[in-house]
Amino acid sequence: MKQVKAWSESVAIPTYGIGQPDRNPMFLEKRVYQGSSGAVYPLPVIDRIDDEKQDKVWQAIYLENQFLKIMILPELGGRIHMALDKTNDYHFVYHNQVIKPALVGLAGPWISGGIEFNWPQHHRPNTYGPVDSTIEENEDGSCTVWCHEIDRMHRTECRHGFTLHPDSAYVQIDAKMFNRTTLPQTFLWWANPAVSVGDDHQSIFPPDVSAVMDHGKRDVSNFPIATGTYYKVDYGQGPEQADNGKPGTDISRYRNIPVPTSYMAAKSDYNFVGSYDHGHRAGLLHICDHNVSPGKKQWTWGNGEFGQAWDRHLTDEDGPYIELMCGVYTDNQPDFTWLMPGEQKAFTQYFMPYKGIGLIGNATIEAAVGMSVDSNVATIRAYTTSEQTDAEIRLSLRGECLGTCKFNASPADHFECELSVPSDAVLSDLTVSVYDASGRVLVSYTPPKSKHEVPEAAKEIDVPQKLENTEALFLAGQHLEQYRHATRQPMDYYDEGLSRDQGDARCNNAKGKLLARRGCFAESIPYFEKSIQTLTRHNPNAYDCEPLYNLGLSLRAVGRLGDAGRAFGKASWGGAWQGQAFFEMARLAGRFGNHDEAVERCQRCLEIQGNHDQARHLLISLHRGTPKHQELIEDYLSVNPFCFGALYEQAVATEDYETYDARCRDDENTVIELALDYAAFGDDQTAANVLEHLLSRVPSASCMVYYHLASLYSNLGRDQDAAKQRELARSTETLMFANKLEDIPVLESAMAAEGGDAVAAYQLGNLWYDRRQYDKAVKCWEESKRIDPSFPTVWRNLSLAYLNQQGDNDAAWDAMKQAFDLNPTDARVLFELDQLAIRLCHSPADRLARLKQYPDLVDRRDDLYLQWVTLHNLVGDHQAALDALLQRNFHPWEGGEGKIPLQYATALTQLGCEALCSEQLDQASQFLERATHWPENLGEGKLIGTQENNIHYWLGCVAEQLNDASAAEEWFRKASSGPSEPTSAMYYNDQPPHMVYYQGLAFEKLGMMDEAKTRFQKLIDYGNQHIDEAVTIDYFAVSLPDFLVFDPDIQLQHQIHCRYMMALGYLGLGKSEEASKLFTEILDQQPDHLGANIHQVVSQTAIS
Repeated sequence: MKQVKAWSESVAIPTYGIGQPDRNPMFLEKRVYQGSSGAVYPLPVIDRIDDEKQDKVWQAIYLENQFLKIMILPELGGRIHMALDKTNDYHFVYHNQVIKPALVGLAGPWISGGIEFNWPQHHRPNTYGPVDSTIEENEDGSCTVWCHEIDRMHRTECRHGFTLHPDSAYVQIDAKMFNRTTLPQTFLWWANPAVSVGDDHQSIFPPDVSAVMDHGKRDVSNFPIATGTYYKVDYGQGPEQADNGKPGTDISRYRNIPVPTSYMAAKSDYNFVGSYDHGHRAGLLHICDHNVSPGKKQWTWGNGEFGQAWDRHLTDEDGPYIELMCGVYTDNQPDFTWLMPGEQKAFTQYFMPYKGIGLIGNATIEAAVGMSVDSNVATIRAYTTSEQTDAEIRLSLRGECLGTCKFNASPADHFECELSVPSDAVLSDLTVSVYDASGRVLVSYTPPKSKHEVPEAAKEIDVPQKLENTEALFLAGQHLEQYRHATRQPMDYYDEGLSRDQGDARCNNAKGKLLARRGCFAESIPYFEKSIQTLTRHNPNAYDCEPLYNLGLSLRAVGRLGDAGRAFGKASWGGAWQGQAFFEMARLAGRFGNHDEAVERCQRCLEIQGNHDQARHLLISLHRGTPKHQELIEDYLSVNPFCFGALYEQAVATEDYETYDARCRDDENTVIELALDYAAFGDDQTAANVLEHLLSRVPSASCMVYYHLASLYSNLGRDQDAAKQRELARSTETLMFANKLEDIPVLESAMAAEGGDAVAAYQLGNLWYDRRQYDKAVKCWEESKRIDPSFPTVWRNLSLAYLNQQGDNDAAWDAMKQAFDLNPTDARVLFELDQLAIRLCHSPADRLARLKQYPDLVDRRDDLYLQWVTLHNLVGDHQAALDALLQRNFHPWEGGEGKIPLQYATALTQLGCEALCSEQLDQASQFLERATHWPENLGEGKLIGTQENNIHYWLGCVAEQLNDASAAEEWFRKASSGPSEPTSAMYYNDQPPHMVYYQGLAFEKLGMMDEAKTRFQKLIDYGNQHIDEAVTIDYFAVSLPDFLVFDPDIQLQHQIHCRYMMALGYLGLGKSEEASKLFTEILDQQPDHLGANIHQVVSQTAIS
């Protein structure tokens, strides 16, 4: 057995810098990210990426054996950054040689390459931040690197360990997720390996995968041969043939996918998924039990200009990649699983290189095998992850052996042999197996008799009023909670259910629980009591004890501790809630000083939930000062090296804090969570000691650390010390935004002390707003403003609430203006002030004049700079718009593409039209031709199918003026092509209405008047037919990434969109007065409507 090595090492990697976190809290209640809520609070957002790189030292941890070398970066979310197969010098995951973040992450920076571990959502919220880590050397000669994090958003806990074993060519990953909160939480786990791709790359899905699905299962395609339209690409004209005989395109091949595309296996009974480079004859396999790991996904930016632009954002020289994602407890994005209070879920997955054998039929962590049959000969290819002597391949037909091949195997190579099969053999009757010398099966494969049926795409949940009964309403609301839906509210469904049956147990419990999540404990109690009343209608012993448990939580939160204990006691009668109920009773016993009872309750909890981290910690602390204390510490640290309670108890007992300090990294969130654990069972002194130790090690902390310490001091009767901590809180950084339910009483007590506290009121307002308690938030912020009128962020926050929740436009404007006046260096607030000006219909000229006063601020932000460019286009200064665009390297958000090229194309198209009108035909042609070629500094590449009918039409007009009839006809034919059906406009690749208008103009030039009129009439008809429809945000929206804090009026936007179509249609039919009237109506409601501004000029010129 050869040694596995593990070590930590400082590594210099060329790194592109990022901006500073924004001090303004982001309340993004309708942002959609990866198919679910894009809310970021309490995380601060970083939205600036530097254009220059420099070497930065990162602390890496390496694992190495004779076959593999793995590099892990704990400072970047605990990802694998490099995985090298030493036997062929092949990086079996994409090795990005630079750290080059782009705006892809939930809160900003994200990097490509390696293997990212996405939990509790996709992408990992802390993907560009540090996690805890440690190295373990195991008795069997293996080594493990553990990474660990407590999520700031939902407060669940996860640790994942990377293990290399001696003499084996695979990486083992053990993950354990724990819910340390008192309420159910949701999570998913997508391991996200990137692999380098090119024309020879193929994704290797199991042989029973017949269909793949899009995000949210909103669309479905045959696989591997797609025969229909998927992601707006028609694959049905490809050269391959599907199983159903239809022509199609092999979408397992990277080269065949031209646009950004996700697909996830609809169903598979196999435990593997992989990728293979036929040129390098090497690839990657993921192995995990499909019963817990059904998720098998490929994502690509697309093999085209669009994808190449994103390649440039994410790497310097390592080229394109795909993501071959592997989902555990999830099969789609979004697809979240519940994690109950105190529950731990655990699993093991493996990644391994393989080589030489291409397409495979099956794989395990010990071997992979593939088989093809041609002309009565079976060609069998095998690869093993360890050295094998006298291994054997055996081919059987319905259980009878047809032949064998002996071979010696090594991870350095593969083995291939041929065996004869009868001419009448059916493929699914054959079985190929690989055995080791002892006769143990390493891998076996029988081709499936049939593939799984192609499922139907998912359908959206109907509005509450249309659902048939209270069960449907409860399940719909629960689903929206579980999937963190961005635009539908579960409370609407629970309320509708209770309006039909006020005693419905499920809807009462669900509504009460949602109120409790929002910190409304007193308000939640009647709903839990009503649920219990229904459940105990016929006898006192409910089948489902969750409402009793939830009632206990809310009673405790409002100070009714005795009643809470009785509710927890009754909840312990139900098996599902027994363990957690005993734990909460143990906490209460600790508060009352009932030591023996607390120990007994803790032990009862651990009998049921042996991996309950907080119960283990409580039991350790209850044995402080006894001989068993150290035994309990050592016992649990051997299981969980990141039980910070055990680590702290050990540090205090030994007066040696080195291990504790190293593992918790002085992370404020981690330390506050630990202090809250102590406080929850009445040990306020130790909780205070935990925070004091942190403050002894750091020069300053965020305000929430001081507020929590102040609260603990107050509980301990140390009022002067508490006042000093509150003073420190008011004078320090506020970037740790309050979001814990335990923050509420802490901040309320600070507000009640010493005549008020502006910072505490501000932080509590943030928490209430995030939890949709808008009136409470406004009350807190107005109190903060009263105490400290010079606090700019409070004014800014009030502006959001005044507009979004109270509909008071004037108050919103005054508050945002005051926020900027108080801090005229805040570029984000200037951007929001301009966004508010758009909502309030300020003219483009006025907005431009305002921005001209702050050129340095405009230059700090891409979004603000783009508004600067847009305003120049809106006021007709297209040359200035173009010049500004060409002076900057842009960094778009994923999913927010299209805005920058729109302004670029608009500027050049309008310059071309101006040159055409002044008969400068060569210059006109140059401008228009340039409009179709996007320079790299824009940061975006074209999607195939990008509609440029307007540019082609004007190029035809230029050719016409040059008397080049042939060229003119060619341009007009191009201009007349493309989708002709008007649609709603939500995404950047949706058909803009004016493209249909220019199709009509092009048909007129071609003399096809009926076709032209059809296009114009379609625009009018669509507008007339749809203008009065009620609209909602797409239920299955995958990415609406805009960081816009003011809620859009989507009904008004829809009506404007319909009027714009109608105006274009009338303009095309020569009804210029009708068109001009509609354009005027549009511009009265939306002065920055680019298309209306441009085409209003055309209509007015026609009238005159």
